[in-house]
Amino acid sequence: MPKQLLIYESAVPVSNTRHAGVSVEASDRYPFSAGINAVPLMAAEFPPAAAEYAIVFTAQGDDLMPAAVLGVRNEQNLYLSSDSRWQADYVPAFVRRYPFVFASSADGKSLTLCIDEAHPGVNREGRGNALFGDDGQPTAYVTKVLEFLKEYQAHFERTRLFGQRLKALDLLEPMQANVTTPKGETLSLGGFMIVSRDRLRALAGDKLQEMARNDELELLYLQLASLRNFNQVKDRFVGTLAEQPLAAAAP
Repeated sequence: MPKQLLIYESAVPVSNTRHAGVSVEASDRYPFSAGINAVPLMAAEFPPAAAEYAIVFTAQGDDLMPAAVLGVRNEQNLYLSSDSRWQADYVPAFVRRYPFVFASSADGKSLTLCIDEAHPGVNREGRGNALFGDDGQPTAYVTKVLEFLKEYQAHFERTRLFGQRLKALDLLEPMQANVTTPKGETLSLGGFMIVSRDRLRALAGDKLQEMARNDELELLYLQLASLRNFNQVKDRFVGTLAEQPLAAAAP
C-alpha cells in the first residue's frame, strides 16, 4: 500500500469494535521514518529545530508550509542511525505523534483519531498501553494522545496562516542546495523556498512592526539562521558514503 502522509502505511480510525484488546508499545527507535528526506515542521518548533535542522518552506497545494531537511537524496533520512535511533536532540512533532494521526472529514468540520496498524508496537499481547479498558471506554493513554494531536492541529492551522502571510507579502524565494561528494559528484536538492533577506529588508515599516509584535519576525530570522545546518546535512551524507566500502566488505 502506498504510504499516506509520508510515513503512514495503513492508518484506520480507532474504534472499540476494531481495537478492543489492542495495545501500543512505545519505542525509542524510528524505522518508519527511514524513507523520508524532509519532515513537516510547525512554526512553534522553530526555536528548538533551528539549532539542528535546515528549515525551508515547501508548497502544499495553495499553502506554503515549513519543513526540516533530513537528507540529500530522496528516501534517505540522514538523522537516523543504522539501528533506527534519532540522531538529534529535538525530534519533530510530526515524527513523535506516530502511529497516531487525525483524519479530516470531507467538509473539514470534524476530525477522527486514526492509528497506523503497521507500526511494530501495535499488538494484542498487552505490551505497552491499551487503547480501550475492560469497560470498552478509551483509556487515559488515548486521552493523552488526543490532547497532543489537538494541540498539534492547532499549531498546524497557525503555521498554515503564517505561510499564507509570507506568501501574501512575497517574502520567499526559491533555493537550491548543492552537495559535492569526495569523488566530485554533485547532487542538487531543490523544490523549496527560503526567506529572502532583500525582500525582508525592503518590507514596509508597518508590516515589519506587525510581524515583530506577533513574533513572526523572530521565526523568519530563525529560518535564515537554520540554513547553516545544511553543512551538517552535507557532512552526514558524506559520512554515509565513507561507510559504504566498510559495509560492502563486511561478511
